[in-house]
Amino acid sequence: MLTLSQALHDQIVAHARADHPDEACGVVAGPEGTGRPERFIPMLNAARSPTFYEFDSGDLLKLYREMDDRDEEPVIIYHSHTATEAYPSRTDISYANEPGAHYVLVSTADTDGEGPFQFRSFRIVDGVITEEDVTIAG
Repeated sequence: MLTLSQALHDQIVAHARADHPDEACGVVAGPEGTGRPERFIPMLNAARSPTFYEFDSGDLLKLYREMDDRDEEPVIIYHSHTATEAYPSRTDISYANEPGAHYVLVSTADTDGEGPFQFRSFRIVDGVITEEDVTIAG
């Protein structure tokens, strides 16, 4: 289960909406070994695409060095889908290389009639996708 604050949830959704029609992407870091998402880090989608996201390799290297210096790890890796449901694509699965991370997808397309966006979380380990519950705390 993923537990995150209302503020982090809202920041992720706001980033997805702001970058629409392109996919948004980013990380929420937390203290190493705790699994607590704390620090919101929006990233630039280097692909600037409505159907694909890519972290800039230089930005990503800088981020991992910064997290290492702060004894942090990526707790959430998020991105948006602009025209499809919030479910990992084959490309998303192939790029999922953090087995301890929660992979959050926000769909800015109303694909299920439930409203303006979907917010879902998955674990992706060795190509296996497991959806998990999301709890918004405070």
